[in-house]
Amino acid sequence: MNAVIVAARRTAVAPRGGAFARIEPHDLASRVIEEVLADAGLAPDAVEDVILGNALYGGGNPARRAALAAGIRETVPALTVDSQCCAGLDAILLAAERINAGAADVIVAGGVESFSRAPIRQRRPREPGEAPLAYDRPPFTPWPERDPDMIPAAAVLAAELGISRAAQEAFAVESHLKGRGGSATGEIVAVEGLARDAFTRALTPAIAARLKSLAGEGAHAVTAATVAVEADAAAVVLVVSERRLEGLGAPGRPLRILAGARRGGDPTRPGLAPIEAAKAALERAGHAAGGLAAAEIMEAFAVQAMACIDGIGLDRACVNRSGGALSRGHPIGASGAILMVRLWHELQREAGGSAGLAAIAAAGGLGSALVGEV
Repeated sequence: MNAVIVAARRTAVAPRGGAFARIEPHDLASRVIEEVLADAGLAPDAVEDVILGNALYGGGNPARRAALAAGIRETVPALTVDSQCCAGLDAILLAAERINAGAADVIVAGGVESFSRAPIRQRRPREPGEAPLAYDRPPFTPWPERDPDMIPAAAVLAAELGISRAAQEAFAVESHLKGRGGSATGEIVAVEGLARDAFTRALTPAIAARLKSLAGEGAHAVTAATVAVEADAAAVVLVVSERRLEGLGAPGRPLRILAGARRGGDPTRPGLAPIEAAKAALERAGHAAGGLAAAEIMEAFAVQAMACIDGIGLDRACVNRSGGALSRGHPIGASGAILMVRLWHELQREAGGSAGLAAIAAAGGLGSALVGEV
């Protein structure tokens, strides 16, 4: 593979109704696109394609709106990908595949999401006189009995794997601790004056223990401490071909995309889907899980992250070294792209030849993973 990430930026992550509550998704994304291009010393005219993940906007093409708002030429196509939580990482994988196929040399890719600006969803009546039916999410399988809501599914997984509430809470406390101590220098584009992830806090075991169960019983319950909050954010990387590297004013060392993989799994156990995707990507890249310098694993739920870390065989010391989604929040379509931005910056601190992994799960039993090397 010859696709290379030369710049990576994101907004801070703001909980729903917070600092970004009035900003439309394309405006969030366009500001990050502008910064990524400036980092690489490229004019908007150099971009050949824009691919962004988004899950909640309710139609249209937010990638196209973001591209135009960022000053990219009208003749440049734009594509919005919706694979729910995997969408931001899938957009980057798709960009890499297009680069490797020779279809383009410069692609802007990533994800954007706004829970705050998401449309209110209603289904049209089937019969005259019926009222519209409001709904929170679409179905992810054709079988209602195999299409669980994510929080109950996490509680079931915790009970099946024997991952206790206390262990989940300890994982969440550590995520906040790492988030408070982590460095976001050169990573976050300030929007509306917000230049740090707003949700990260001094979570303690005592505070976590006082929270009521959201799902599950007793020893394996899932609580607000062990579930990532709904949030708004955008994250973008610049993917180029090796032949386009010369002359770029990139802010760090290029990250070569060694391999990527997407896998499907049991829709009733969606949190486990990234395990096989990560294993496939690592095998293609020729790297062992234990030899990675850094890994960014999605923390939609503490139990899901813990299961993936163990299932992939990762050293916990290399995982989410500056905190994860439990301490930031989960802007669905942007989350996978945030993992890649984080991985790019984490690997900048490592020696040459260091490899890293990003992996994420999605509703319906989907998993995506990418292995890169600086």
